[in-house]
Amino acid sequence: MVWEKDPLVQKVCELYDQISSLESLKPSKDVNMLFTQLVLTCMPPSPIDVTKLCKRIQEIRFKLIRLCGEAEGLLESHFSTILGSYENPLHHLNIFPYYSNYLKLSLLEFDILKKHCSDYVPIKVAFVGSGPLPLTSIVLASFHLTTTSFHNYDIDPSANSKALQLVSSDPDLSERMFFHTTDIMDVTYALKDYDVVFLAALVGMDKDAKVRVIDHLAKYMAPGAVLMLRSAHGARAFLYPVVDPCDLTGFEVLSVFHPTDEVINSVVIARKVPTTKHTVENPKLPNKCSDIDMFSPLLNHVNLIEELDIEDQLS
Repeated sequence: MVWEKDPLVQKVCELYDQISSLESLKPSKDVNMLFTQLVLTCMPPSPIDVTKLCKRIQEIRFKLIRLCGEAEGLLESHFSTILGSYENPLHHLNIFPYYSNYLKLSLLEFDILKKHCSDYVPIKVAFVGSGPLPLTSIVLASFHLTTTSFHNYDIDPSANSKALQLVSSDPDLSERMFFHTTDIMDVTYALKDYDVVFLAALVGMDKDAKVRVIDHLAKYMAPGAVLMLRSAHGARAFLYPVVDPCDLTGFEVLSVFHPTDEVINSVVIARKVPTTKHTVENPKLPNKCSDIDMFSPLLNHVNLIEELDIEDQLS
């Protein structure tokens, strides 16, 4: 199929032209309308393979992903500022228009994590690229991993300042949520302390940058630790970068899940292999914690396609 003539691709290119001509990507009626159209265009399951697109469309896709990332950051910053004005910001998270999506995505990621790490509950989790509105960390810490500490990494000091404001008034999360203003590429042996590392979809905006981050994590994460990544599939790859399992050198890929509902991101889970040239000293071993009640999501509310489940294939 000549994807360049596909109506979906043509619609995406039209929306790119309109979005790229905007004076600002800050939340506004026009910005919200165009990005809503873009998401609705790319959301339905599609057989499109973005790697087969011509060079011109590939360049549009890369630029569009960057525009989406910029707009997403501005949207989150805008609502984080509003939430931070409340006495108890966490009581008002539902004013964020995509809060329900984060609830579903976090539930999905927790269920996947539980499936592959059923014998222990993470004690320390890192989230790389947490931003000014760290909803994944907040939702996981509030509802699913209720004894786990979350270390949020972002390169932007203003993002961390706004994020800290959201949890500082909460007696529980203020003790379990930590914020580090640094480039993750400058974090080395501290990475071995984490049972699970989440990598945000927009950390590493192109394939080379994403692979550099993954290789860095592989070098310093503890053997046996889990890496959770967000990817994209089909036409949704016009919105977010794609993580290919073959890019995960130093990790054993366990599963790749592709949601087919309003949750846009695919989820990749991988485990740091115990014996590679990347291994650092003092490997962190999983901790069993049988007295924690595990959450059991109703998967019929999250329509999934499981593309790859290596453990099930080998059993």
